[in-house]
Amino acid sequence: MTETYDITIIGGGPAGMFAAFYAGMNKAKTQVVESLAELGGQVNALYPEKTILDVAGFPAVTGRDLIANQQKQLDQFPLTIRTGQAVTNVTANADGFTVTTPQGTSQTKTIIVAVGNGAFSPRKLNVANADELTGKHLFYSVRDLERFRDKNVMVAGGGDAAIDQALMLEQVAKSVTLLHRRDQFRGLAHMVDLLEQSSVKVQTPYLIRELAETATGLDVTLKQVGEQGTIVHEDIDDLVVSYGFTADHRALAAWDVDLAEDHRLIAVDSTMATNVAGIYAIGDGVMYPGKQPLIATGYGEAPVAVRSIMTQFFPNLHGPVRSTSLSSK
Repeated sequence: MTETYDITIIGGGPAGMFAAFYAGMNKAKTQVVESLAELGGQVNALYPEKTILDVAGFPAVTGRDLIANQQKQLDQFPLTIRTGQAVTNVTANADGFTVTTPQGTSQTKTIIVAVGNGAFSPRKLNVANADELTGKHLFYSVRDLERFRDKNVMVAGGGDAAIDQALMLEQVAKSVTLLHRRDQFRGLAHMVDLLEQSSVKVQTPYLIRELAETATGLDVTLKQVGEQGTIVHEDIDDLVVSYGFTADHRALAAWDVDLAEDHRLIAVDSTMATNVAGIYAIGDGVMYPGKQPLIATGYGEAPVAVRSIMTQFFPNLHGPVRSTSLSSK
């Protein structure tokens, strides 16, 4: 017998988790379907040690702690959480939608798509033996700071993520070198200021040409960008490559429902509604005028989508939830 829900949230990252919390506050029968083994999206899967600065009320909070606190919010309500289940199809029917995963189907009146940038994978370092060194001395994210304690670590990249990981590693590593192919970094001015105030050694403009495993780590061959093209060697213990991630939205393209796009992201209106009645979208995977791809933005979009659904599809289920009446404590 197919289970039926009021709201199905596809994607269990920070925005999807907050949408589930707000749906619980509205007493909607809700399920969250997440393709990864745990909730938390990229924040939990790739950057659990990352310090997040754009959440109101938290001067700084690690990704791991942020997701743990959101999980506590969800634990208040009888939500259905399905992890390790990728949604392979969404089909419209007379009662709403059928949601299909490899584990089965469920019926839902409405949907909130919160898949972020879709399936993601790191941009790989293009050297011959990168794959065989990955997980040994070459990494694409910092999931456990203790792994790098008292090590000589090089971080390659020039954006906020690279700077952030270099500053995180500075707390535990013996030394940290930040390598970039340009003299200027793409990071926010505040992050660049923190970098300049840190003990992180900045090495620019260089590119990684070769990696050779040594008895204790890596011999990294670097080539200076420019006419001279000076070759230098650096002996390090570990290398963290932070070149960003590639996103794959092909899973959504395979669904039977056809969601309109704007700059390759899901187009939504001011209520977070898509062009398909009953389907809403929030988070980094949506686009509208003035959109800012921040966790804080996704948090704001979540209650907008939930209240839009409750008003249009379930007007008699529960009254509006206001911030001053969220708790009796």
